[in-house]
Amino acid sequence: MGKIRFAVIGCGHIGKRHAEMILRNDEAQLVALCDIKEKGALSIEAYDEVPFYSSMQDLLQDEEVDVINICTPNGLHSDQASAALDAGKHVVCEKPMGLSKAKCESVIYKALKANKHFFCVMQNRYSPPSEWIKGVIDHGLLGDIFNVQLNCYWNRDDRYYKKGGWKGTADLDGGTLFTQFSHFIDIMYWLFGDITNIQGKFKDFTHTNSTDFEDSGLVSFDFVNGGMGCLNYSTAIWGMNLESSMTIIGSKGSVKIGGQYMNEVEVCNIEGYEMPELAPSNPANDYGPYKGSAANHHYIIENVVDTLKERTTATTNALEGLKVVEIIERIYQVRDEYGHV
Repeated sequence: MGKIRFAVIGCGHIGKRHAEMILRNDEAQLVALCDIKEKGALSIEAYDEVPFYSSMQDLLQDEEVDVINICTPNGLHSDQASAALDAGKHVVCEKPMGLSKAKCESVIYKALKANKHFFCVMQNRYSPPSEWIKGVIDHGLLGDIFNVQLNCYWNRDDRYYKKGGWKGTADLDGGTLFTQFSHFIDIMYWLFGDITNIQGKFKDFTHTNSTDFEDSGLVSFDFVNGGMGCLNYSTAIWGMNLESSMTIIGSKGSVKIGGQYMNEVEVCNIEGYEMPELAPSNPANDYGPYKGSAANHHYIIENVVDTLKERTTATTNALEGLKVVEIIERIYQVRDEYGHV
């Protein structure tokens, strides 16, 4: 098999990140870009040699394309993934893979039927602290898990929510947990499994004029596998991001992973265990006035190439992507049942 041929749909910040990581991979080739905006308005001059499509339908007829990377607004992900799978393409999809469990199930069904791979982008799994804590949990070094606290406090203000844009809308954005914090819910699910007995309080402090949904929440739950947890989140933080952190209390020790992007091990106190020195984390994605999660997208492209060349398996498979969406959907059912102010 020669180079894996990629096409990117959606040429915003994340789409350009995907395009750049594809170009940097010796076994990958960027063969097409696609966006509904005029090419001249997209700041993609660096990719002038790459064929450009203004229609996804036209792109899907291009037989040169092996993999479609979906980097469009959240609410379009599942339908576009379904169309790509129907066209016989593999799919790499930015989070979330859909805005409902039902939509995600439809995508999984099509991927299985077409015998095509579906890769969810959950790049935070690749950060050194994430890989380290995964090994700690999998080897049972913390013993029984008693309590997990996930804190996600970011700044998203009017510099982010532009009037007339898709961010902040119910149908294309979907909510704070989908757009900002699904990466951290994914890490929690990856480590501890599913949750139940969800309770919550939700409030909109500073975004009543810019979004269709809450900007803050306090959510508590039990883990199906034992122990309890809470998720505290907000995008009403003034000026800049504050933290993304996870504190884990177990019968044999305690760990806190913090920093702005859950990229630093702040506390490691485990019975009979000496903390190893970890590799440095990659910097955050820089979107000008605001920052995003760690810039680990090159690992995503490497994993796609290696999987399609049958060297490994998908780091984040479609079922895991579905579970993250389902957990968020169940949290939001609690929000919608009790309302928010």
